[in-house]
Amino acid sequence: MECIFCKKYNFNIICENNLAYAIYDKYPVNKGHILVIPNRHVDNFFYLNDNEIKAIFNLLKKTKSILNNKYNPDAYNIGINIGKYAGQTINHVHIHLIPRYKGDIDNPAGGVRKLIKELVPYDG
Repeated sequence: MECIFCKKYNFNIICENNLAYAIYDKYPVNKGHILVIPNRHVDNFFYLNDNEIKAIFNLLKKTKSILNNKYNPDAYNIGINIGKYAGQTINHVHIHLIPRYKGDIDNPAGGVRKLIKELVPYDG
């Protein structure tokens, strides 16, 4: 089976650098939900090299700035699912940048422990 993230030309890329790219999530948890994805096919975050990690974090900062200007969120969650039992459904590393908005859930204490169940059904 071919990896959808290895075919980055199929996506509307928000921004990129020489080692990674960013797109809007197809199943957004919140308005503006972004994925930052390394170009190299790697299934586990811990197998990325230092240059890839730096490139990804540079794009996280850049996309946060884009989201600040476009949607003006009140906060953010950053998440990485590593492995099937952590919820990873695409075996290519991808980092979630999820904008949070005041009132998006009644009580945000606990962060993503409450965010996922309440905001988005996922059948991918």
